[in-house]
Amino acid sequence: MALLEIKNLHAEVDGKKILNGVDLVVKKGTVHAIMGPNGSGKSTLSYVLAGKPGYTVTEGDVLLDGESILGMEPDERAAKGIFLAFQYPLEIPGVASMTFLRTAVNAQRKRRGEPELSTPEFMKRVRWMAEKLEIEPEMLRRAVNVGFSGGEKKRNEVLQMSMLEPRLAILDETDSGLDIDALRIAADGVNRLRSPECSMIVITHYQRLLDYIVPDVVHVLSKGRVVKTGGKELAHELEARGYAEYQDDAAA
Repeated sequence: MALLEIKNLHAEVDGKKILNGVDLVVKKGTVHAIMGPNGSGKSTLSYVLAGKPGYTVTEGDVLLDGESILGMEPDERAAKGIFLAFQYPLEIPGVASMTFLRTAVNAQRKRRGEPELSTPEFMKRVRWMAEKLEIEPEMLRRAVNVGFSGGEKKRNEVLQMSMLEPRLAILDETDSGLDIDALRIAADGVNRLRSPECSMIVITHYQRLLDYIVPDVVHVLSKGRVVKTGGKELAHELEARGYAEYQDDAAA
């Protein structure tokens, strides 16, 4: 059964067309990788799905469980189970990571009509998950992402994702700026979330991330639309041959 359906999606930023008819179906419990050259629209697609302001949909639709999400605010989409892990996680000075995380978790639970987690329940969950992600307790007392290394930021974001338990997790170039050890730890955290109830869209420029988070389906995005879909072996083909042939296809 399809969790997400993207139908002929066109979108622009500041009057410039970026997406030019994206069609994509993500079934429940599957991991889809979206690859493509710089400027192909990968990040724009993730922002449109999450509802980031400034991205205007001019045609098409996006359905979650058969319901259009295009009229929903970002917090409503998040409550429906959409989570976006940014390529460059934001710093929030003055807000402790633990406070931010508990506020986010309970805000979503409240929006869904679920009871908020008590302090002991929350602390038990977050400490267990932080240990799995090799996050030191001291890091959770620091301001959100302030002074964090690239690897710490990504691990912190995977922790947020783990606590929020999304139904659709969108990872926008989560491997950006990570060394192999940090990438492995972050990927292990992502893989722990794989389940029949959680689908993922992994956006990446390089194949190396997909050695750790193995996709069920790989799509090539070029000039704002999907130009090829295949299995995980397609990522290896792209690594070896590049994107030139698909850019020609998109221009046709």
